[in-house]
Amino acid sequence: MYNKVILIGRLTKDPDVRVTSTGTPVATFTLAVNRTYNKEETDFINCVTWRKTAEIVGQYLSKGSLISVEGRIQNRSYDTDNGKRYITEVICDNVVFLDTKGNDHQTVKPAQVADVKFDDKNMDISSDDLPF
Repeated sequence: MYNKVILIGRLTKDPDVRVTSTGTPVATFTLAVNRTYNKEETDFINCVTWRKTAEIVGQYLSKGSLISVEGRIQNRSYDTDNGKRYITEVICDNVVFLDTKGNDHQTVKPAQVADVKFDDKNMDISSDDLPF
């Protein structure tokens, strides 16, 4: 059995970031995804991220941001006065920022990604170091 989903779309509103009673950050947002065969039809997919990803999503994304999410579909239910309610959502393992609406389509780097610089002059690599 396999449960994997990959979506590309735009946020319909700013992410809602909260903290659980145990102190774990969680962000929820809705992704508008156009259907490939008919650009006039759009699906609105509820998405959830947890922990550090939730904090980064809340900090860098806003309504209209173009992102890619990778995760799994989850169904859950809860009881109300009007009966049982069912929710289907994507639990996002990976979120890639493809652009942000206010930044002229520039890629936004998450806070945990650092720029790494290499000094070619001081690197001594022989053919024995190569894995092939």
